[in-house]
Amino acid sequence: MRNPLGGCLKVTEAGMTRRCWISIVVLCIFLGSIATEGMAAVEREKLLTDPGVYATFAIFKMEEDWWKLDKAVRASTSESVKAVFAKHSDRVITDTYLVRGISEKADFMVRLHATDLIHNQNFLLDLMSSPLGKYLRNLQTYKGITKKPTYAALFPEDLKAALKAPAEPGSKPYAIVIPVRKDAAWWNTEVEGRIQMLREHAEASVPYLRTVKRKLYHTTGLDNLDFITYFETAHLEDFNNLVLALQRVKEYRYTVHTGNPILVGTIRPLEDILEVLAR
Repeated sequence: MRNPLGGCLKVTEAGMTRRCWISIVVLCIFLGSIATEGMAAVEREKLLTDPGVYATFAIFKMEEDWWKLDKAVRASTSESVKAVFAKHSDRVITDTYLVRGISEKADFMVRLHATDLIHNQNFLLDLMSSPLGKYLRNLQTYKGITKKPTYAALFPEDLKAALKAPAEPGSKPYAIVIPVRKDAAWWNTEVEGRIQMLREHAEASVPYLRTVKRKLYHTTGLDNLDFITYFETAHLEDFNNLVLALQRVKEYRYTVHTGNPILVGTIRPLEDILEVLAR
């Protein structure tokens, strides 16, 4: 066989066989890594959409002593957090949000999804036990569970179709978390009355479905709340108008707790947040 770079190569049949096997092994490893990434993506999507998944929202602020540390020390301490995320990546789906610069109340937030609440708890225990953890002040922790829609199946067909409209393409950099608690009168209202009020609620939200992505978590009995409402959008003005529209419907009269705090942040990878904390 002629070497394309010049000269000749003498290749035995055994050598060719060896090369073929090496090529096959390398190809299998490559395809295996692609399959693993694909499975991870499927698992993430499943946890983010399936009912019966536990979510935890943990909101943190850095202690004042943190900012007094040398910048190099802050950078090296922040690196320890990556090990925590890696350790729990097989059981917990994590999303991170930068709040610093938008609110004086907090610096960042972590949203966790797992099939068992104890997995979220173990993640947060390790995070707060890390070298960075002793500088963290856990301002608030919300917890809830995803469920199948209770009332949407009873809406008119045209409204059900409208509620399934796909979101507009493109990134949605802003995330908003609003915890909600209803009064006793809401839970004592007949089902038919609640359906009618939630139909009005859904109709008011339809104009904003393409630009404001929403997710609902049920928290009754798990927290001193009834719901955690989570939103993503690239259009804060649309979100503002959505909230105003929902405050005008009858169902809102039964809301006794909204926010406290309402948390607004930007969706950022962990590396970005650690870089900000190390500045």
